[in-house]
Amino acid sequence: MSGVKGARSQRAAETRRRIITAATELFLADGYGATTLQQVADRAGVAVQTIYFTFRNKQTLLKELIDVAIAGDDGPLATMERPWFARVTDAPDAREALAALVTGSRAVLERVAAVTDMVRIATAAHPELRELWPDQEDPRHAVHAAAAKALMGKPGAVTGLDIDRAADVLYALLSPEMFLILTRDRAWPVDVWERWAEETLAAQLLDRG
Repeated sequence: MSGVKGARSQRAAETRRRIITAATELFLADGYGATTLQQVADRAGVAVQTIYFTFRNKQTLLKELIDVAIAGDDGPLATMERPWFARVTDAPDAREALAALVTGSRAVLERVAAVTDMVRIATAAHPELRELWPDQEDPRHAVHAAAAKALMGKPGAVTGLDIDRAADVLYALLSPEMFLILTRDRAWPVDVWERWAEETLAAQLLDRG
């Protein structure tokens, strides 16, 4: 019986992934407001009732696909529990920590930057979407604050810079908005963006002595 339950659970997880992938593609191509759940169902190859059963409504589906875009999968680990973030905190010095942070952030931004922009546009047209994210600390800033605390406590970090200021620098330069301006609007290759981000942050956060 456990094998049957396992197979059923695996099929459900695969269906969930197909729906999220289909919704992401359609929301990015056509916009959240213009996309119907029937269109998502058709692309995912499922009945629309399956979407309602799995996600309840379109708003919850949007939140789920954002969570998956940020994490890179539908696993339960938060960003600061991910292996790439552990490489930041475990690095022996500030330079290696910064390199790990920029590399990890690049992977996240390649998945989530366009989604973030889509959500911004959708929220402007559908204010009720703000209810999906009640007023609380910005989770992206919380990640950068933890990274700044780890980085600034390592050998090779610049002295005299407040950790809060360092977190704000990371938050700004590794933002989805900056990533899209340079890689989408100005057509920078992502490798060029990564080198620029690391060099620019190094000038702000590392000891140049």
